[in-house]
Amino acid sequence: GSVALVTGANRGIGRTLVEALVAKGARKIYAGARDPSTLQDLTTAHSGVVESIELDITDHSAVVRAATACNDVELLINNAGITKDNLFMRMKDEEWQSVLDVNLTSTMRLCRGVLRGMMKARWGRIVNISSIVGATGNPGQGNYAASKAGVLGFTRDAAGDLSPHGIRVNAVNPVIVETAMAVEFMGGEDTPEIREQFIATIPLGRMSTPEDVANAVLYLASDEAAFITGVCLEVDGGRCV
Repeated sequence: GSVALVTGANRGIGRTLVEALVAKGARKIYAGARDPSTLQDLTTAHSGVVESIELDITDHSAVVRAATACNDVELLINNAGITKDNLFMRMKDEEWQSVLDVNLTSTMRLCRGVLRGMMKARWGRIVNISSIVGATGNPGQGNYAASKAGVLGFTRDAAGDLSPHGIRVNAVNPVIVETAMAVEFMGGEDTPEIREQFIATIPLGRMSTPEDVANAVLYLASDEAAFITGVCLEVDGGRCV
């Protein structure tokens, strides 16, 4: 029965999250993407529930407009993110700044943008999608690691600030997920050999799926997690044990 906003809803984890929220009975879902036409099949399949919104999280004014338009949001899922990988000694300022702007600063701006309605209702749920890279690092991903570590720190701090207003803020830390972005984590190549190298580091013996991540998000957003805030839930198959 809640109203949700999901960023990066046109593919991968975001698309799976929209479908999962529909299945759990969300009253309305704002599905955000830079190009709303990529959401046409979702809005058609779930007419009256899923509403597409144009949301380019690289554009500060677009983020503000989206947050204003979605002022009835009760559940915010900050999922959208980018990578621009490079070895640290070769990383350009633009590669560093753009990843922090999208992955970290836009997360803060969207949270801030939807707070008025949540604070008035004294009820709200925010789940930020981070990454185990924010805790472990990954060669060639200094910018991504810094942005995701920032998301974790921001999540914990926001949880403390917003708890008195009935708003819970948590994060999910996935290991490499079976999406198009997985190839980027594997250095741009998806071969059986490279895949096996990554899987060998995961005790449960497989990559995670978008459904694994969606299930964790749904739990943190649910009443079953009513006494949980400021937490990062590792969805990593034991990778960080």
